[in-house]
Amino acid sequence: MSWSELERFVDDVEAGSALQRALKHCRSRKELILAARRLGYRITRIDLQRAWQEEQREQEQKLSAVQKCR
Repeated sequence: MSWSELERFVDDVEAGSALQRALKHCRSRKELILAARRLGYRITRIDLQRAWQEEQREQEQKLSAVQKCR
């Protein structure tokens, strides 16, 4: 359930400068999660970890595709 919350959170942050300002001072994942929760989003450390891992997989796939084209 919280994965969809993370997606909603990211979409809202990308669309809203007020949210961006509210999160500007976060210096760690823990601070980000706490700030998001204060703003009403139910995200977890695991959600952030999964998102990071997914991003890494996508980057590796893109790099692999580029290398195959050479």
